[in-house]
Amino acid sequence: MEFGIVFYALIFITAALYSSVGHGGASGYLAIMAIFSVTPENMRASALILNLFVAGISFYSYYRGGYFRPKLLLPFIILSIPFSFLGARLELNPTSYKIILGIFLLIAITRMLFTARKPETIRPVNVLIAVFVGAVLGFFSGMIGIGGGIILSPLLLLFRWANIKETAAVSAVFIVLNSASGLIGLASSGGLQPVNNIFLLIATGAAGSVLGSWIGREKFSHVKLTYLLATVLLFASFKLFYF
Repeated sequence: MEFGIVFYALIFITAALYSSVGHGGASGYLAIMAIFSVTPENMRASALILNLFVAGISFYSYYRGGYFRPKLLLPFIILSIPFSFLGARLELNPTSYKIILGIFLLIAITRMLFTARKPETIRPVNVLIAVFVGAVLGFFSGMIGIGGGIILSPLLLLFRWANIKETAAVSAVFIVLNSASGLIGLASSGGLQPVNNIFLLIATGAAGSVLGSWIGREKFSHVKLTYLLATVLLFASFKLFYF
């Protein structure tokens, strides 16, 4: 399947926006691919591969800034990695896939419109809750083709387990690990089928991530782009539900 300049421009913008807050952007890529009628078989693998590069660059940026807390990450990944592998091995019929993806896109929209303030006091992580959350996010991450950061981030901020910059760093590496596990799961079940021009998509996403990571570190406002992307996701979710 061949794509035009608009498709790549949207991938670039999505990567820049998501990486600025420590995300890989899979929900955005899936929305764009849904709009351009990419098959579900190609969507999952392509989104997870893009996640690896975009979130990886974002994590490196925040890691260099000293925002990464390994102890915060550990309880979330204990079960998320194996569950992501298991979720990726599931085969869904196209209708079920589109419905579940549409629901997650609506969650992504809510996440982006959620205005998080820096918590006044950071609380200790509840390990049992963190392990459970990691398992659930990992399973759906592999099954749908996202990294889980789009849902993990607001939870970290809601429970005051991390500040905004720490949340970005942990979310980024969480996404990388889940995406890698999901790709291994897809490969083991014979479902690793990215789009033909995946290398061009990787280059586009990586370029957007470099820009977005820099924006995130420099505290540049991305509110307008957030609303723009939320509109794209909303359109894609309705497209999935009704077409």
